Amino acid sequence: MNNIAIFASGSGTNAENLIRHFNHTGQSNACVKLLLSNNPKAYAIIRAANLGVPTRIFTRNELYDADVILQELRQQKIDLIVLAGFLWLMPEGVVSAFRRRMVNIHPALLPKYGGKGMYGMNVHRAVKAAGERESGVTIHYVSSEYDRGDVIFQASCPVAPTDSPEDIAAKIHRLEQLHFPKVVEDVVAAGYNENIP
Repeated sequence: MNNIAIFASGSGTNAENLIRHFNHTGQSNACVKLLLSNNPKAYAIIRAANLGVPTRIFTRNELYDADVILQELRQQKIDLIVLAGFLWLMPEGVVSAFRRRMVNIHPALLPKYGGKGMYGMNVHRAVKAAGERESGVTIHYVSSEYDRGDVIFQASCPVAPTDSPEDIAAKIHRLEQLHFPKVVEDVVAAGYNENIP
């Protein structure tokens, strides 16, 4: 059984979808063992607890300076980290320890609309302002730079001229819910090869 840790900073709809897929269908060789958050007010914490997944709130120091979180991930025998709306840049120590074993979902078609500050509605407003005719989701491996890791999967949707940023957000959310668990499942099934460049 592969153990997954989810990092989330916000409402947690993707985290809940992943937990339901891996912990409640009985059809996976993986389970979500822990949800971690840097935001004590994140609704993701409540969603995870309601579904029986232990949660952990951590400080910036615990992640970046003290290696507390990295040690906890090792103690919990975590095989894969999934970032589901997690807004901090992962420190190099965690990236190195989980090379090719940490994935993120981004609400745009990278390399467009990625980087620091590009998350959630910021992305959808930028897509609208640029007059894009499509947007989508990108699931990628995590590197030590925002949204620069190797792409695993992308799915797109049309953006109509009449779409508001909220309309775009709704379309992206549907893509996230549809594809994220399956792609994470595929990553688990393929195994983890840290020698891939």
